[in-house]
Amino acid sequence: MKLSIVGLLTGLAVAVFLCGPGYAQEDVSRFPSKPITYIVPVTPGTGTDLSVRLIAKEAEKFLKQPIVVVNKPGGALTLGTAAIATAKPDGYTIGFSGGPPLFLTPLLEKVPYDPIKDIRTIMQYGGFNFGVYVKGDSPFKTFKDLIAYARQNPKKATYGTVGVNGMPNIMMEEVAKREKVQITHIPFKGTSEGQTALLGGHTIFGAGDFSASLVEAKEIRLLMMLKDEPSAEYPGVPTLKELYNLPYPMSITIITQRNVPDAIVKKLDDAFAKAMKEPAFINGMKELQLPIIYRSGKELDPYVLQSYNYFSKALKEMGAIK
Repeated sequence: MKLSIVGLLTGLAVAVFLCGPGYAQEDVSRFPSKPITYIVPVTPGTGTDLSVRLIAKEAEKFLKQPIVVVNKPGGALTLGTAAIATAKPDGYTIGFSGGPPLFLTPLLEKVPYDPIKDIRTIMQYGGFNFGVYVKGDSPFKTFKDLIAYARQNPKKATYGTVGVNGMPNIMMEEVAKREKVQITHIPFKGTSEGQTALLGGHTIFGAGDFSASLVEAKEIRLLMMLKDEPSAEYPGVPTLKELYNLPYPMSITIITQRNVPDAIVKKLDDAFAKAMKEPAFINGMKELQLPIIYRSGKELDPYVLQSYNYFSKALKEMGAIK
């Protein structure tokens, strides 16, 4: 009887151990064995949302499971990001991040996740074209022309962005500090509202997202690209990195929960990297006028930490945080 009780207790101990966190993952060789949820923290129909649907459709071919795209907008992208960060670490919940929910918004307000401890990046498949722009008939032909005007006319160089302490606002203030000029920020609710104000002559320039159709129609002129790498879509327009060696870490990145096993992350990375080479994805991104860029999670995780530290310092210097 004693032996059987010991055996029973031993069996229970083993069962408890096997049901613990370390055993929660399925056999990696079987992954994925069910549909994957892809959370998008922006509204349906935007360029970002459409790019996600493009690559998800192609990646299904290689993962051999459906990828269900779920939009969770709100909270400056933190609502959807929180859903990814707090998901079960089994690889079945992934999602989009463009950058700010990982290294900017958490510095400005309380969010239900730690961007460094709770999230890991899987890979990057694209980028954005953000810029500094003026009206098509503006006398400013280059960004240096704009700075010269600001130097001669303190505070009269008004510019619009989609919000206070957003990346365009922060980087424009960084540039102004380096150039020792005074510019005036006017926040708007959205890109279209800011562009309307610019075209109406209510601001001198805009910074951030812009309408590609307005550039093509020559209603607005790009003076500088807010990005790290040169833009194939807008050749000849200098970047923030080129002119000031300042970062603008915005990317179309796939993220997941920090504790998802490396082998599962690799499977996801491989599938989405293959999807990037599919003609339907390439053509779709071209129509959206979004650049295709690949970087692995091993490259991106240190980049997120570096960006987090950079913006922490920048916001403190601006007096936005303590």
